[in-house]
Amino acid sequence: MSIRYILFFILGLDAFVLVFQTNELSISYNEALLLSGDFSFLQLFINSSIMLFGQNDFALRLPMIILHLFSALLLFKISKNYIKIERNRIWLLLIFILLPGVISSAIIVNSAGLILFGLLLFVYLYENYSIKYSYVLLLFYMFIDGSFVVLFMALALFSLYKKEKTFFLFNLILLLTSLSIYGIDTHGAPKGYFLDSIGIYAAIFSPIIFIYLFYTLYRRYLTKDFDILWFIATTALILSLLLSFRQRVAIEHFAPYVILALPLIAQTFEHSYRVRLNIFRKKYRWAFGVSLIFLLINSSVVFFNKYLYHIIEDPKKHFSYKMHVAKELAEELKKRDIYCVKSDTKMAKRLEFYGVTNCYNYLIQENPLDSIHPNNVTISYKNVIVYSANVTKININ
Repeated sequence: MSIRYILFFILGLDAFVLVFQTNELSISYNEALLLSGDFSFLQLFINSSIMLFGQNDFALRLPMIILHLFSALLLFKISKNYIKIERNRIWLLLIFILLPGVISSAIIVNSAGLILFGLLLFVYLYENYSIKYSYVLLLFYMFIDGSFVVLFMALALFSLYKKEKTFFLFNLILLLTSLSIYGIDTHGAPKGYFLDSIGIYAAIFSPIIFIYLFYTLYRRYLTKDFDILWFIATTALILSLLLSFRQRVAIEHFAPYVILALPLIAQTFEHSYRVRLNIFRKKYRWAFGVSLIFLLINSSVVFFNKYLYHIIEDPKKHFSYKMHVAKELAEELKKRDIYCVKSDTKMAKRLEFYGVTNCYNYLIQENPLDSIHPNNVTISYKNVIVYSANVTKININ
């Protein structure tokens, strides 16, 4: 079968699974804030989709899925410069779309998916087209999102290493301008979160792949094998870990940069495999197989996360709880002809997306999960109650 057909089959299957997942999630408080908060490019993108397809979960998450699919295609094209064997590029694509962090960025509305697409687009244009396109794109990025400041820093270091004075000065200006516009987050008292950051990276990549990623970047440092992907990924990783010694770091702003190291990982693994005789390749096949199995397990946990409620005593400790309940709660309220309730600030913002506004006609108060009352509204997943609340009509005289 042609590689092109395999490529589009994988992307088609990926899109189908992600679209199916949109029905499994509710809008989170942060996503609801993004839709009605300060203007941003991402807000414009999402609201345009909602205007076209209506106010529903599919319209909310479709832009992120589209960005994800284009990101996967760009990664496949970029990998051509790093991986000689075409079928190995397919394996790299599979690993990319199975990474838990990539899956999350494909369905959760935040800047991670946008940044990842922007980074891959820049690298693709930089490596295949005139440098003038890179200047225009970088200038555009400065106004899109403050998280691109890490890219400007990495490119300034890269151009300094390559002794490209014009590109260095351009990125230095973008770096300083971006810092002046968006500022630097130094929120909170100094406190170490280094191990927390390492744990989040391991969850995003899966532990084995993250360890090999770290090994690849360090090995290239020792051999002085530097390129643009190495500078971008290494700068983001080191910066995030250094900042984590002082404060809690929003890893979702740095992880897209580190993901750019995937072609380097594949290139290092392919080279190490090919230079060895067949008799010594067995351990590499085992390592790849074990990594793929763990990756499938991790991605399955993301896709089938609702089954975890069977083993978690407190549903609120579930990693996706903040993206559950609201849609089902709105549906239950509408069945009772209730389209306006008074609830806590976060839930009120989420319910508003599903057509249940905030007022004082009814009061909804969350109860312990084992409470029994005729007016209770309960939400269950896989036969496990995860939310219970009492709905009371308020008589206003």
